[in-house]
Amino acid sequence: MKVRQHGENFIQITQMGFVNFYLVREEDGFTLVDAGTTEGIAPQILKIAQGYNLPIVRLLLTHAHVDHVGALDTLHDLLPDAEVLVGARESRFLAGDMSLDKDEPQDQLRGGWPARKTRPTRLIHEGERVGSLEVIATPGHTPGHLSFLDTRDRTLIAGDAFQTMAKVAVTGTFVPLFPLVAQATWHKGLALESARKLRALEPTRLSAGHGPVVKNPLAAMDRAIEDHARKYGQSSVVAAAQ
Repeated sequence: MKVRQHGENFIQITQMGFVNFYLVREEDGFTLVDAGTTEGIAPQILKIAQGYNLPIVRLLLTHAHVDHVGALDTLHDLLPDAEVLVGARESRFLAGDMSLDKDEPQDQLRGGWPARKTRPTRLIHEGERVGSLEVIATPGHTPGHLSFLDTRDRTLIAGDAFQTMAKVAVTGTFVPLFPLVAQATWHKGLALESARKLRALEPTRLSAGHGPVVKNPLAAMDRAIEDHARKYGQSSVVAAAQ
């Protein structure tokens, strides 16, 4: 696994060259955002955190796809006192309930959805805070997908609402060199709305579940939004702002 630090409080861990999860430094320890693809990486994650002389005190998920919850159960076993925070909507998928609500688009759920034995200690909702992170509802890739904005320096953890692998793209936009995010996206229209919502926050860094962290990402986010809108028949970000 590769480890890269961005600024004072933000550490990117990359598994297999294309799956990211993040350690966010807080006064009481680290919040780990997402948990990679396999249970076997849990000891490595703990070792990385120990190298910074801080404990992991929170396990936080953007969504419940297999490449984001892989090590969750083992991490919970190794860190029984850590808080486990999951979006209220997404928590049902984590427990194996794959039903859609009546008011949600009845599109097919895509991607891998492994049930996990770990249960949240806290269900979170838009507008709440997890340490320094503001919770943002960003449905589209999945119905209950969440993103997180670090209120200290406006680093955005977008999960799979965007990808930066091969290029910056809105989830659901087909990227030939890395199509996995698009192939696992549930609803392209909601994905576009969520992308615009994240762009309006004017983040200073864009960090995604797949790809490098992008500094000063606004122009790249605008291009990605316009590309998605053009390909899927919706108005561009420029038109929407008028």
